[in-house]
Amino acid sequence: MPIQEGDFIRLNYTGYANGILFDTTVEQKAREAGVFEEEKSYQPKVICVGKQQIILGLDEAIIGKEPGFEETLEVPPKKAFGEHEQELLRSFEKKSFSKKPERGMQVSIPDEGKGTVVNVIGNRVIVDFNHPLAGQTLTYTYHIEGIVEGATEKITGLIRLYSGYDMEVTLEGSTALIKLPPGIYYASRTWLNMKPYVTNSIFDNVEEIEEIKYIENYIKTKNESEE
Repeated sequence: MPIQEGDFIRLNYTGYANGILFDTTVEQKAREAGVFEEEKSYQPKVICVGKQQIILGLDEAIIGKEPGFEETLEVPPKKAFGEHEQELLRSFEKKSFSKKPERGMQVSIPDEGKGTVVNVIGNRVIVDFNHPLAGQTLTYTYHIEGIVEGATEKITGLIRLYSGYDMEVTLEGSTALIKLPPGIYYASRTWLNMKPYVTNSIFDNVEEIEEIKYIENYIKTKNESEE
C-alpha cells in the first residue's frame, strides 16, 4: 500500500553536499566516509510522513512510495536548508568575543543565535547565521525500511528524533508511560528544551494516546555499613 501523509515509517538515508557525506543513519556509510562517531546511534529513523520531521524535499518524495522503495534524490535549496540570505550576515566588534575569532569558528551570539565566523577584517568579525548548508543542492539516497504500526515504537521513535535519547515506553490503555533516565534534567538541557516538542508531537501524531506520564525513578545507594 502506498505511503500516505500521517503514516509512520522506518527510514534509512544518507545526505551529501558537493559529494561529501554530511548526515547518515547507516553506520557502514559513516565509517567508509571517515565520519563515524562512537557516541552516535546509527539506525533507521522513525518518522511521521508529511510532518517535516526531515527536510521537505525528502519528506515529499516519500509520499506515494511503497515500503522497500529506494532511490537517489536531488533536493534544491528551497526544499532543503533554504537559500543563502545576505541579510543573515552580521558584523561584530572583535572585542565582543571571549576567544579570538577565526574563520570557520562556531559561535553563539546573544539575541542572534548560533553562527559561523566567515571573515575577520581589522576590528570587525563577520558572522553568518545561515544554516551551513543553506544555498546548496543536496543529494540523498534513501530506503524505506517499513511501516510502523505500534504506538510504542512510534513514541520511542519521536523521542529519539527530537531528543536523541532512547527511553522505555509502555502503554496502559490510552496512556503512554515514558521512563526517563535518572537525572536527565540535570545532565542535559536538550531534554528540558525538547520535552514540549516531544509531548505535542505524540499527541498530534499518535491518535490512540490521550495522556502522557513522564516517570523518574531513583534508588537509594546503600553504604557498606548499611548492608
